[in-house]
Amino acid sequence: MTDTLSSCPTLPAAVLATCCAVLFDLDGTIADTAPDLAAAVNKMRRVRGLPEVPLQRLRPLASAGARGLLGGAFGIRPQDPDFSAMREEFLANYEADLCVDTTLFDGMRPLLNGLSARGIPWGIVTNKVERLALPLIARLGLAADAGCVIGGDTTPHPKPHPAPLLLAAQQLGIAPTSTVYVGDDLRDIDAGKAAGMLTVAAAYGYCGNEVTPSDWAADHVVETTTELQRLLGVMSP
Repeated sequence: MTDTLSSCPTLPAAVLATCCAVLFDLDGTIADTAPDLAAAVNKMRRVRGLPEVPLQRLRPLASAGARGLLGGAFGIRPQDPDFSAMREEFLANYEADLCVDTTLFDGMRPLLNGLSARGIPWGIVTNKVERLALPLIARLGLAADAGCVIGGDTTPHPKPHPAPLLLAAQQLGIAPTSTVYVGDDLRDIDAGKAAGMLTVAAAYGYCGNEVTPSDWAADHVVETTTELQRLLGVMSP
């Protein structure tokens, strides 16, 4: 691993002029997984004779996974006695229909292809557990080009702890301080900053926090994937 600019590939005059690799969150950053996540929790509601919760109400909660979706659909919290069993039911539903309506965000595939074409390593760091993250990334056609995939259970601590990001940088062979992390949740930015990385808040994602992305103290905020492409230098301004 190295932290010197001279070791980086030739990069455009954008944020990557001082960084050598890019890491991305998955849900709400690379892929719009909210439709399938919402379907999993709404299946639980149908089994209980309850009406479905509209997708637009659940979408902002998708980055928080089971905790967010179960909270939005049932008002249940992790400390509640029924949460563990309901979480397993939710995950089983989701695993059974993992990639039905999930898609990459518009512009994301050319962005990733552009990084690969320039020889810039990139990877994915998500709090989704490996048994869900790995097959989903494969079905989205990203597994071959991703330099690393770190799930929520790959290290002992998920985000906002920096451990997953530090492991990802190690696997890419790039120093954390020469790495960009892009995410759509406050914990993504907190984890990136704790790891010493340059952080980018993806305001086009789910952003299900009471604090808006402009107040997350990220180094950059992008409203669209087009802005992200420009920031990362894979599209001319």
